[in-house]
Amino acid sequence: MAKVGILSMQRIINYGSFLQAYALKTLLEEQGHKVQFVDYRVGMPLIESNDANKRGVLGKVYKTFEALRYDAPLKQKLQFILYKKQFANKYFNLLGLTVQPNYTPKLDVLVIGSDEVFNCVQKNPNVGYSLELFGANNKANKLISYAASFGNTTVEKLKEYNKTGEIGDLLRKFDTISVRDENSGRTVHKLTGREVVYHLDPVLAYDYVGKCKKIPTIHSKEKYLILYAYSGRISNEESDKITAYAKNKGLKIYAIGGVQKCADRFVNCSPFEVLAYFANAEEVITDTFHGTIFSVITKQKFITLVRKSVGTSYGNEEKLTDLLDRLGLLERIAFSIDEVFEKQNKSIDYDLVHTLIDKERIRTYEYLKQQVK
Repeated sequence: MAKVGILSMQRIINYGSFLQAYALKTLLEEQGHKVQFVDYRVGMPLIESNDANKRGVLGKVYKTFEALRYDAPLKQKLQFILYKKQFANKYFNLLGLTVQPNYTPKLDVLVIGSDEVFNCVQKNPNVGYSLELFGANNKANKLISYAASFGNTTVEKLKEYNKTGEIGDLLRKFDTISVRDENSGRTVHKLTGREVVYHLDPVLAYDYVGKCKKIPTIHSKEKYLILYAYSGRISNEESDKITAYAKNKGLKIYAIGGVQKCADRFVNCSPFEVLAYFANAEEVITDTFHGTIFSVITKQKFITLVRKSVGTSYGNEEKLTDLLDRLGLLERIAFSIDEVFEKQNKSIDYDLVHTLIDKERIRTYEYLKQQVK
């Protein structure tokens, strides 16, 4: 049994971040290890934004009440604020997190990942630019990653901010590097000359549906469509068209993860209940990485709305295309809201998809068994 630390995005208030952290911890515990989460010190973001100086208490207050500016029913915005405010107190203990951060403990193995732990050229003040996400200052006998991602960070962006040298030097100190997407593998290779191994996100690698006893059964009196997207990302035009689409099909719109103008209900639930709501839905529209994964593991009818990045603005095209390509589901991508409706009723061969996932779960098990001792 090894003393293992996971350094990830476990304190980000986000269902995907929570469930990937819980999944990796569980996979390691199933192999007999003693697992704890390790925290990193947040640095200033490389990309300046109006939010860059809103950190600490001020940042939490700003983020909490940011929802009020979104175009959505007031009741749902207040419910969203409550969800954000209560998330840490209600769910972080399920990960074993304490109020006091756990910086640089002595470990047998430190696992960095999953999630966008390497996405260092961005403007999120809650993450910033932290070399500890690349293993700096760690006190572990062995350093590896699992399904880590650079997100939208590329070698070109690292060059722009003169960070290729220090990031490359830190990556060379890893004993083994596992990533979840092609951009991350390409970036590591260009910076270090090293080859990487590819693994699925922990939410796919762990059999939530088959093994997790914390997922309840949801009984709804009405049929509903899940709209899983961050607040503010669904435009008014998209929202109006989703409203008309759902009305035509006799479906209510349940917003999860963010507030939406078109939603009949904002669902404030536990991370495990999210999967139950997905399993019970008639269909899903999402524009997020983990919203896509939640749909796949619950064998849901879904379409993923892909957004291109422009300048420093958010873009999810590369990571979503990479994910769905690996799952053989590229046909579930839509580049416009009209394309969502055109593609939604096409069937999905989930037997084929889950055969692929089962093989990848074995690869994950073997990787962790070999690397974590």
